[in-house]
Amino acid sequence: MALTYFKRFRMEISLADLPDEPPLPPGYRFQPWSAEILKRHAEVKYQSFRFEVDANVFPCLGDSEGCFRLMREISMRDGFLPAATWLIEHDDPETGDWRPVATVQGVRDREGKGSIQNLGVVPGFRGLGIGAILLLRALQGFREHDLPAASLEVTSQNIGAIRLYERLGFRIASTVYKAVEMGAVQTSTHA
Repeated sequence: MALTYFKRFRMEISLADLPDEPPLPPGYRFQPWSAEILKRHAEVKYQSFRFEVDANVFPCLGDSEGCFRLMREISMRDGFLPAATWLIEHDDPETGDWRPVATVQGVRDREGKGSIQNLGVVPGFRGLGIGAILLLRALQGFREHDLPAASLEVTSQNIGAIRLYERLGFRIASTVYKAVEMGAVQTSTHA
């Protein structure tokens, strides 16, 4: 099979001087991590990434069960940090139920720094600032554990996310390339 290479940026931020976390818009709330809501994180991850380029880079993101397995794996890592793992929920006025619409997970990496694993906002809830607020909440969780810095990786084609990260203080530290078998790319585009 042929390989396709996706260009990704590794971005870093010092946790010493984080911007203040603005409040969530009315009708939204944070949900802290608990194992009981693992499936909700996985579903938001799937809804957020299934039609995005990252589902080609990481085919599990284009599959509901794949998102569940990934979320379970992240939550079982030695460095998993519940304080950096959050959902944002929206109060659906039609049903009166709280619907999860954004997710982030954080782990302590081998160097003792924070690592954002996934930041996803469901289409239809983007552009409201909740992604930035969610990321700041996760970074604050790293800082509460005395981590000096944090990093994340982003596909170079995701210009909106790169702009958000730069606006919050992240800087590109390096460029990496992710090799993906062409068959995996084709399969995930139909998810």
